[in-house]
Amino acid sequence: MRTDELIELLSTNVEPVDHRQTARSIHIAIAAGIVVALGVVFITLGPRTDLISVGALIPALFKIAATAVLFIPASIFLIRLARPGGEYRTPVSLIALPFITIMVLAVITLTSAPGSHWKETILSDEWLECVISIPLIAIVPFAVIAWAVRQMAPTDLARAGAFVGLVAGCVSAIGYAFHCADDSVPFFAVWYGGTIALCTLAGWKLGPKLLRW
Repeated sequence: MRTDELIELLSTNVEPVDHRQTARSIHIAIAAGIVVALGVVFITLGPRTDLISVGALIPALFKIAATAVLFIPASIFLIRLARPGGEYRTPVSLIALPFITIMVLAVITLTSAPGSHWKETILSDEWLECVISIPLIAIVPFAVIAWAVRQMAPTDLARAGAFVGLVAGCVSAIGYAFHCADDSVPFFAVWYGGTIALCTLAGWKLGPKLLRW
């Protein structure tokens, strides 16, 4: 068989690739992760009792919105990273901007308060529960999203894994915000930001093993 005949044979009945399948699969996995995270929070921890009041609802919505500012671009970048070679088209350094913004707001809040209140503001009664809960709630969303990403054959497994962890951490933090009663910006910046960063680090470490195809 000649080369041109082989090429013609291989190109026969080739179906076009549906590039939207990657986005659909990951969107479904993320949606499933959100449902799981909310279910765990509402069934196991329970929503905060004063959530129906405006004074509690607005701070809770702020925490959700601030996390979503990180969650949305992270999800977009994850879809790119899930495709082979996607890491070359993903300016992941932009993800640092939401973190920096929240940290600046936290510093401004602390500097406007007396120094004697700083420790109480950051180390409130809920910090330990936050540190434990967000990573634990993120386990199932992480597993579901990692499974979806693995099917897409990513080539930078560590970076893709980091973004799986980042998205799962954001999903978990959004769910936990319905339970958490500490609404201070420094608390949110340190403990929500810290646990999301921890989930990202875990994903970066586990990515090469879990996403190998």
